[in-house]
Amino acid sequence: MAAAPGARRQVWLAWTMAFLVSALVLGGVLFGFVVALDPFGLRVRAGVPARPLMDLNQRYMYPQLVRSGAFDSGVFGTSTMRLLDPAILSRSIGGRFANLAMNAATPWEQVQMADLFARTVAAPKAVIWGLDLTWCEGDATTPAKRLTPRPFPPWLYDGASWADALRQLNLTTLEISARLLAHRLGYLPARIRGDGYEVFTPPEASYDLARARSHLYADNHGFAPDLTPLSPPAPVSEAERLGWRFPALAWLDQALSSFPAETSKLIVLPPTHVAAQPREGSVAAQRYSACKAALRGLAARQGATIVDYAHGSAVTEVDENYWDPLHFRLPIARRVEADLAAVSHGEAPAPDGVARLVRPSR
Repeated sequence: MAAAPGARRQVWLAWTMAFLVSALVLGGVLFGFVVALDPFGLRVRAGVPARPLMDLNQRYMYPQLVRSGAFDSGVFGTSTMRLLDPAILSRSIGGRFANLAMNAATPWEQVQMADLFARTVAAPKAVIWGLDLTWCEGDATTPAKRLTPRPFPPWLYDGASWADALRQLNLTTLEISARLLAHRLGYLPARIRGDGYEVFTPPEASYDLARARSHLYADNHGFAPDLTPLSPPAPVSEAERLGWRFPALAWLDQALSSFPAETSKLIVLPPTHVAAQPREGSVAAQRYSACKAALRGLAARQGATIVDYAHGSAVTEVDENYWDPLHFRLPIARRVEADLAAVSHGEAPAPDGVARLVRPSR
């Protein structure tokens, strides 16, 4: 005999309540799991070690390095700066360096990291900031250029709190928490070293020049384009020159001004391959030169030193030094580290013209 309608309603009500209670219990357990593991270091403060870095999205992983108080010096920028080893910089320059450069970081994202560092670190000793061509784009500060397809968590940069814990209840954070647990149990290594350093390029033993050239000259069907300087240079009207604007440099100016006068400030124009640089004499190259001139004025105001590798040289014109137009090989990273150490101690970089030095006037 069929159950009465009232009985059926009672069964469905009981099932629904059991489902909701089970869902709440499961959600509570998962939330507790994430809070206990704390993969993004919400509880990290000065004197509290950062969690092992178990994810490759540096935008989420690095803020806890800053808040830990373990580092008084930082490297900022994009992947063109990520091969600089903070352990080597700490030994050769002094201080305790973390590499806080992030893959494809926009100027706005870099400024968020630098601002967090300036607000959090009691006495910043040194700042090394790598500037790619994106800093010279006329629309670099527009909303469309502030972020990339990679998620960026502003809540980790504005003073992490317990209220932010609820933002972590998602599948990605659960996965990172599980990795962190596996690491603590000895089953997984950290994805990124505890000072932010990672060799993200392929092993040097696997280097293939032909393959590298296919990447270097991908825009020209794998063949080197004509990179000889234009003579005469491309014509540029005075009105066009006067219209050139570099709005992101205002962000850089403000960010550097937030560091104490005692902080050593090095601005690095990374050694990208000449294929990634504007052809000398072109309108783009003339615009880039104007941006560099504006940067020199900014550096003079901020007491910063510029180390410029972004020009044709014995490094940037040699295909064997690169994996692709933006990313140099480890021996070049060691060369840059040595140059920066020399500059930091008041000396000159190697005298081969690879690094052009602009010191602030005293």
